Amino acid sequence: MAAKALSVTDFPEGDLWVFGYGSLIWKPGFAFLEQSAARLIGEHRSLCIYSMVHRGTYEKPGLVLGLDRGGACQGVAFRVARREREATVAYLREREQVTGVYREVMRSVWIKGDGRERVRALVYVADRSHDQYAGRLSLDEQLRLVKQGHGAYGNNAEYVISTVAALEAQGIRDVPLHRLATLLRGGDTPLHRAR
Repeated sequence: MAAKALSVTDFPEGDLWVFGYGSLIWKPGFAFLEQSAARLIGEHRSLCIYSMVHRGTYEKPGLVLGLDRGGACQGVAFRVARREREATVAYLREREQVTGVYREVMRSVWIKGDGRERVRALVYVADRSHDQYAGRLSLDEQLRLVKQGHGAYGNNAEYVISTVAALEAQGIRDVPLHRLATLLRGGDTPLHRAR
């Protein structure tokens, strides 16, 4: 399936902002000038993508994050120098668009600094029409998929736990993701016990 990519004219003339909401926070993989806490409105972080390559296989899919419609998402915005823009976009496409499950879009994000500033950032959002879009899954189904997932980038459980650690380091608490990470670490959550 063809990846949904922006054209050259969709990008800003100067530096490029990239919004990270999952593994980009703890492993960006590209050079950047600065990073800042950021908020995207209109999408929320969700384990809504079946992973067939990076954290799973076609036989035993894993589950990775996507931005899904509705709500808001706290994350990190990275400012990439203009001279690094082309290489950064090429790298992100190779990393994020292996199976075309994300749409590449420019969205407004609000960054925190001395004041709140709005910037346009490159964002990868879930393509709901793609076969790998999982939608909203129960906690038990998420746990099953993440426990079985292992792909080219490694263990799916490590991906979730590393993402939660990175979110905590940024002062971000994502309740559903934290609940899953607790179960993966062998803990129990009050909600899960109540089922």
